[in-house]
Amino acid sequence: MSAPIMGRRAWLAAVTAIPALAGLSAPAEAQLDRLLKGLSGSTMSDAKIGSGLKEALQVGTEKAVGQTGTVDGFFANQAIKILMPSELRTFERGLRAVGYGPQIDDFVLSMNRAAERAAPQAKQIFWGAIGDMTFDDARKIWSGPDNAATMFFKDKTSGRLATAFSPIVDHALGEVGVTRQYKDLVGRFEQIPFMQMQSFDLTRYVTGKGLDGLFHVVAEQEKQIRTNPAARTTELLRDVFGK
Repeated sequence: MSAPIMGRRAWLAAVTAIPALAGLSAPAEAQLDRLLKGLSGSTMSDAKIGSGLKEALQVGTEKAVGQTGTVDGFFANQAIKILMPSELRTFERGLRAVGYGPQIDDFVLSMNRAAERAAPQAKQIFWGAIGDMTFDDARKIWSGPDNAATMFFKDKTSGRLATAFSPIVDHALGEVGVTRQYKDLVGRFEQIPFMQMQSFDLTRYVTGKGLDGLFHVVAEQEKQIRTNPAARTTELLRDVFGK
């Protein structure tokens, strides 16, 4: 690859070192050999890095969707379990105080079930967004921290994903009865003296928490691919991330 890709300083250092080392002993020749090998090892093509990162994100998102889009994928994972919204803590405490704890627990479970039902629909949305990554983005991410690709991905696509994901979550909330449960609990809450309920957008809340959970698991998968050789399941991943 050309000198600019390797870095001008590194290239000039190598070129300068060659005349100085040419007439030296075997140890100096070995030193030159190591220098050139080090330079050549830093010149992986943008196309290869880009392909490797895209494959890593495809592998990571597929596993993330597989983990979250199943029964207890959210509910049994304490890192991403969807809890009662902070805005509804007074609502929760009030109902638990008058004996509606089991109904609150069912409501929390139902929110997680809605996210679990919606999660499989995210796969193609994620994969479509992966295709927008440029080679320049890929090279920067490749040399970044263990969650660099996930954070870039989240920053660039969260709005688009939320727009596409929201109606799926809304439909899932209806299927598992969350909306009905919520309205029933609000009615019971407002029967408690001096208690009034503010409106709350459940679809937005579960959508946001669902996407947060997916990204959290994607980040875990990315870190595994970067740091654990056993997680590099293809030759391309082994080549790109093994370096």
